[in-house]
Amino acid sequence: MKLLKSTVSVGSATVASRILGFVRDIVFARYFGVSGATDAFFLAFKIPNFMRRLFAEGSFSLAFVPVLSEVRESGDRQALKELIDHVTGTLAGILLIITSIGILAAPVVLAIFAPGWLIEGRPEFQLSTDMLRITFPYVLLISLTALSGGILNTFDRFLVPALTPVLLNISLIAAAVLLSGRMEVPVKALAWGVLAAGMAQLLIQVPALMRLGVMPRPRWGWRHSGVRKILRLMIPTLIGSSVAQGNLLLDMIIATFLISGSVTWLYYSDRLLEFPLGILGVALSTVILPNLSRKFATLNPQGFSATLDWALRLALIITLPAALGLAVLAKPILITLFQYQAFVLSDVEMSALSLTAYAIGLPAFIAVKVLAPGYYARQDTKTPVKIAITAMVSNMALNLLFVGTLVAMEFKGPHTGLALASSASAYINAILLYRGLRRQGVYRPEPGWFRVAGAVILGSLAMVAALVWQHGEIDQWIGASATGRSLHLATLIGISMLVYGLVIIVGGLRKHHLIKGAS
Repeated sequence: MKLLKSTVSVGSATVASRILGFVRDIVFARYFGVSGATDAFFLAFKIPNFMRRLFAEGSFSLAFVPVLSEVRESGDRQALKELIDHVTGTLAGILLIITSIGILAAPVVLAIFAPGWLIEGRPEFQLSTDMLRITFPYVLLISLTALSGGILNTFDRFLVPALTPVLLNISLIAAAVLLSGRMEVPVKALAWGVLAAGMAQLLIQVPALMRLGVMPRPRWGWRHSGVRKILRLMIPTLIGSSVAQGNLLLDMIIATFLISGSVTWLYYSDRLLEFPLGILGVALSTVILPNLSRKFATLNPQGFSATLDWALRLALIITLPAALGLAVLAKPILITLFQYQAFVLSDVEMSALSLTAYAIGLPAFIAVKVLAPGYYARQDTKTPVKIAITAMVSNMALNLLFVGTLVAMEFKGPHTGLALASSASAYINAILLYRGLRRQGVYRPEPGWFRVAGAVILGSLAMVAALVWQHGEIDQWIGASATGRSLHLATLIGISMLVYGLVIIVGGLRKHHLIKGAS
């Protein structure tokens, strides 16, 4: 039950952040629309996010949290403090060097991510280079924020780290509304908003760390045993994260060769996918990693398996209807949120294509976030890397296949192939992770899965039928006011949730299916 409460807490904070994120994207759509300039900003923002996921969330945190949990379980407070101090100093030192290189070599970095712009001599390249020099320090700031969040999560303090992204949204909204009109190139205001957000996100962690008595005092610790252990664990996770981020890199490279606006269309569809992914996937991953790490450290294999089973069961109950809902309501959602002023109907249609393709993979994206901690919590960082490499190779091949096929067919939205390839490779990743846990005997499904799956499938089908019947023609959405669109969408979502909830209850889903293993 404790896990469920923590997940709800993190999920609720994430809901607040994602809602504010939608407000941010509505502001972006209204002020900037879709153009080469927005492509330039989104790429300049994506590169530090690429590095953040590589060094912070994707690699460092997965190695740091299990080691920190192990030291905490030993009860040695002095050893815990020394580990935190040395890890902080070492990470900060390495990232300071990387950040400095990134700022100085911004054109070279951008050439790697956007060769299409460089080769074709498009103005987006220089604009994005200028903004990258402003946004690159975000790598250092947000990585230290992730370290602070990892410490707090280890102490079961999930709320502050979960609320931190709110500051990014506030900063970017303020930059768009208050600063963009004062700048020669309005979109550059967003780059300064990113930098300000990084500072704010790091500073907000400080009071919580001080209350726990674990405020880091950075010390270089390359030779510290805990740092060395984390570095050893990081090597395979770094490769694994590089694999995942390599997929994103290839997506961006291909997108820069496609028609202007492709990067932005993918951004908006990805942002809508991030809503359920963040609410459940990130929340579950955040909560179960320290829990699984403790159960592994205390030699509790039954509890370890039960926790994984609970997380997978909850993921299925929520993600299947969410994926189908996103696919069915792709255009109405995009029209309601973004189709105003600079964001035109053709942008809705293009974004809807990639959103539908991403929605297909939502259950797999979340399954990966649930299954991967089953390896990292046991400090097995090699197996997920091997699986990730397989998924990466598959994604690269599918990218070329799907995009090439759509281009050959003269399909109006070839960028859709990138989203579809990402979804397909996510299923490959999830299936291989699941098979590995079963073969190792780490995870054993609890009884009742057939009843849960049957109820979820039946409820999802009923929900889709209700949505198709009620959502109406696209012309009706376009002709409605913002209030009318919002009320109609809210009504549809409410009806779909009600239908789904009633059908799964009739189908046999009960309270114990939600709480069994959540401790």
